[in-house]
Amino acid sequence: MQAKEMKKADFTLDLRGESCPYPVMYTLEALEGMREGELLQVITDCPSSFRNVPEEAVKHGYTFAKDPVKNGQEYLFYIYA
Repeated sequence: MQAKEMKKADFTLDLRGESCPYPVMYTLEALEGMREGELLQVITDCPSSFRNVPEEAVKHGYTFAKDPVKNGQEYLFYIYA
């Protein structure tokens, strides 16, 4: 999944408190509105998003700056548009 060298996120999407499927839907919607090469940080606490967000993002052609991170009860994703 790793693609490019990590840079500071251009946008942060805080989806804590949102249950699935909303983290996936909002992440894809945000990525669609970004310019190619911009980096989106996604923060979520929905356990199934740890699998669903990466699967859907890759399926839609997006790449990750680094592997998803589990930080306590939160999940962090860094995705290039």
